[in-house]
Amino acid sequence: MNILLANDDGIQAIGLRSLYFALKEAGHEVHCVAPVTEQSAVGHAVTLSMPIRVKHFKENGFVGQGVYGTPVDCVKLGLSTLLDKRPDLVLSGINAGANVGVDILYSGTVSAATEGALMEIPSMAVSMDNFNPEDLSGQARYCAELLPRIPWTELPRKCVLNLNFPDLPIEDAKELIVCPHTRASYDDVYDTRQDPRGRPYYWLSGAIPPERISADRDRALLTRGHVTLTPLHFDFTDREALGLLKSTF
Repeated sequence: MNILLANDDGIQAIGLRSLYFALKEAGHEVHCVAPVTEQSAVGHAVTLSMPIRVKHFKENGFVGQGVYGTPVDCVKLGLSTLLDKRPDLVLSGINAGANVGVDILYSGTVSAATEGALMEIPSMAVSMDNFNPEDLSGQARYCAELLPRIPWTELPRKCVLNLNFPDLPIEDAKELIVCPHTRASYDDVYDTRQDPRGRPYYWLSGAIPPERISADRDRALLTRGHVTLTPLHFDFTDREALGLLKSTF
């Protein structure tokens, strides 16, 4: 396959480099276009008010193009300008930290894949349930081996696949389960701190309360050690409300 590889952790991130080499080892043609700096949780942001510059990376067997912009900038620029031909697949990751539930709206990793899907190219986001992974080579090989098993041509138009690995060595992970995403949202907590001059600043943390998490959805299954795969489709229309409003007006 001819693959456009992106992420939101930056072009030097361990997850992206691991996936790049695993894909190359599996015989794929890989074109990496990824942010120069970390762009976690920027969602589907697009750069409009300033020019976008590109830096070429060639080091230790890796070749890629670093973009001074967002993950979606990378995919847009890659597909429209930087790549010589349209890829067969847009792959984003491997992200440091899971992307489950409401994370799919915040995540630059998922947004990069979503941009590919919106342009009607098969797309997948890949994430790991660990914010500080040290070795993702096993997960990267798993992903490379999974690609030919997916019925890409039979999936609905503009479908995004969201793959998440548990915080375990790949040999200890339980079997892949295809499942819905978690609907529960976070309880946000802002830690209030002071800078050296005594002025306050705020640092976001928080978690999804366990009692809100459905047992058969991605967050719970990931916690139990399963690899999860969730098909996403970004049609935000609320059908129930649409029917109500149509009958009202």
